Amino acid sequence: MLPIFATLVNSVKTPLFAAKLIVFPDMPELTYESKFSPPVLVALTILVSGLGFVLIGPLIGVFLAIPFIEGNIIGQLKVMVIDPVGHPEFKIPLYIMQGSATLFGLAVLPSLFWFSAVRKGITSWFVGGKVYGLMLMAILVMTIAFMATNSVFIDWNAHFVFPEFMKGFESWARASEDRAEEITKYLTQFSSTGEFVLAFFVIAVLPAFAEELIFRGMLQPQLFRITKNIHLAIWTSAILFSAFHLQFFGFIARMLLGALFGYLYYWSGNLLMPIFGHFVNNGFSVLVLYLNQLGLVGIDMNSTETAPWPAVIIFTVLGGAFLFYYKNFYDKIHEQPDGH
Repeated sequence: MLPIFATLVNSVKTPLFAAKLIVFPDMPELTYESKFSPPVLVALTILVSGLGFVLIGPLIGVFLAIPFIEGNIIGQLKVMVIDPVGHPEFKIPLYIMQGSATLFGLAVLPSLFWFSAVRKGITSWFVGGKVYGLMLMAILVMTIAFMATNSVFIDWNAHFVFPEFMKGFESWARASEDRAEEITKYLTQFSSTGEFVLAFFVIAVLPAFAEELIFRGMLQPQLFRITKNIHLAIWTSAILFSAFHLQFFGFIARMLLGALFGYLYYWSGNLLMPIFGHFVNNGFSVLVLYLNQLGLVGIDMNSTETAPWPAVIIFTVLGGAFLFYYKNFYDKIHEQPDGH
């Protein structure tokens, strides 16, 4: 794929855009060059990511899943697309295809494009700010606490009613949401510890890295270059992050989560921080689902109902306190002459 992207870049007869990637105003700037202006770079990144996730990644996944598909491959794939939930034997192949879509479609392919177009490797996003174990613990607490806060928006968004002139869209969106929910429940109904481990990797580990790479690492700084306003860049990236999932009855809650990850990156300057937050959010959900199925906890992570209000209030205050502590910690770090 790299030669293809290199050819694409070299075929565009535009001057180099020398730029400075500013993750945090008081931190050292990361310089790079690109033959694309920021708006074009944003559009191409979204295009490459979408193409990779919807087409190229899944196609690679089909080939990787073939050893786990019995019978006629073409016929089985048709059944898998039409009615995967009715066939438990398709669960492992679906894990493989989903993991491939995320790994190759949202991580490998966009990274190759980025390296060709921007002449900068993804490692640059992990050197802007130091990672502190204490701040990882703060992210752990605030992310789990945010789940209670976000349950209010999940409940509201799940029951949102569109205006009359958008009823056609509402019907389509609701049908898509119901199908996505059905498949999610199917993939998170674990029949063995091995299935849980595989699902944990596919649902928690891979998306945390790949999606943050795209929306916070690639898009957020470019949106900042376009808007000249870091908050507008963070929220625009969060909107794109939510829209990318094509689940409109969870749009607001996912957008708020994306904004949280955006600020974790902005304040720390290191992409590892939102990656860890994303991992905690997804991993905690999968873990609690598994423990619920084992009868060890009574929490249903698939529920769209608001958490009990005392819990919402307590966890909102707790999460807000840790978020303030996180920001204040890095503010003080960046005020120091050596940034440590």
